[in-house]
Amino acid sequence: LDRFCDAMQCIHAEMIGVESSQYHPTDNTLKQAPHTAVFVTKSDWPHAYTREAAAFPLPWVQEAKYWPPVSRIDNVHGDRHLICTCVSVEEAAAG
Repeated sequence: LDRFCDAMQCIHAEMIGVESSQYHPTDNTLKQAPHTAVFVTKSDWPHAYTREAAAFPLPWVQEAKYWPPVSRIDNVHGDRHLICTCVSVEEAAAG
């Protein structure tokens, strides 16, 4: 629960940074998240923020980072319209 609260406070601070023009409105860690391992380790880094800020937004993340396999897909559309490719409940029950 503490880590969740820390993450929410970090996100809020980044939002304030965008509002105050400290961070670019479209090129910031929030807009580009999640950052995959491939994305962070590319030799070309065109962003205003650092790779460290992208990969490890909070100190405890360095200890146990979960690297998402893909970045955002279709932004909000992909987030709101999930597609399940699992077998149906009946097929799973039949074994």
